[in-house]
Amino acid sequence: QLQLVESGGGLVQPGGSLRLSCAASGFTLDYHAIGWFRQAPGKEREGISCISSSGGSTNYAASVKGRFTISRDNAKNTVYLQMDSLKPEDTAIYYCAAANRQPRPLRCVAHYYDYWGQGTQVTVSS
Repeated sequence: QLQLVESGGGLVQPGGSLRLSCAASGFTLDYHAIGWFRQAPGKEREGISCISSSGGSTNYAASVKGRFTISRDNAKNTVYLQMDSLKPEDTAIYYCAAANRQPRPLRCVAHYYDYWGQGTQVTVSS
């Protein structure tokens, strides 16, 4: 069964850091672009970062650029999202997703992504 599982969420103070992981089971991530998305209560889902299958291309939303870093370790079948300088407005459920066909150019838009994880809660609060 194809599955993506996010982990690493939690409660952190403003200015703090978290690293989210997206691990795949039942398939290898090598051939898939991976995106990170988030959804806050009462808000639409937002694509915040994505990475090409090779790892050679990345995209970031303006809201996280310079603070978040996406990376992948295909040997571990895992994609990461390093989140630094966290703000209260980063509070949301974070999801990772895999695209069967890499959007060209690389885009962090939900309808390009076919497999989704269940999400992990990130709360930024003092």
